[in-house]
Amino acid sequence: MSPLAADDDGNELVAFHTAPEDTPPDDAPLPLALVALWSGDRLLLVFDRRRRAWELPGGMIDAGETPRRAALRELHEETGFHVPRLSFSGYAEYVLGPERRTEYAAVYLAGDAGLRGTFTPGDEIEDIVWWHGQELPGRVQVLDTTLAVLARTGSAGGAAPGPRA
Repeated sequence: MSPLAADDDGNELVAFHTAPEDTPPDDAPLPLALVALWSGDRLLLVFDRRRRAWELPGGMIDAGETPRRAALRELHEETGFHVPRLSFSGYAEYVLGPERRTEYAAVYLAGDAGLRGTFTPGDEIEDIVWWHGQELPGRVQVLDTTLAVLARTGSAGGAAPGPRA
């Protein structure tokens, strides 16, 4: 089976599972929660200083934290934004690193209605952009942009907008 997307580091997005939020996969770790935040046809991306890449807001799920809570926390920490509502979209299945380990990410979807807050650059996130597929300085993480489209369409047949990085 070919991956839905692969990046320059050999990481692959291999599946998007639209299982219910309360039945996470149990065959591999679920360490991440990500948010696909859309404004019309534009997707919010954050520029990670360390990885030098444009990515979806999100990150590690802390001990004792639910994936939903982690998604809300990470969105706020990375962008300064609060959303009134997140919709659970599904579980992204990745094959990562040279050791080819499987991991999952809980993926949430939100729109910009009721969005509040102000972005301030920080130690982790340098900038944000409402991305419409245009070229950006730095690398655009194709795993994330593909995943955002899948989250929005609810199917594994979606394709990422714009350039592949």
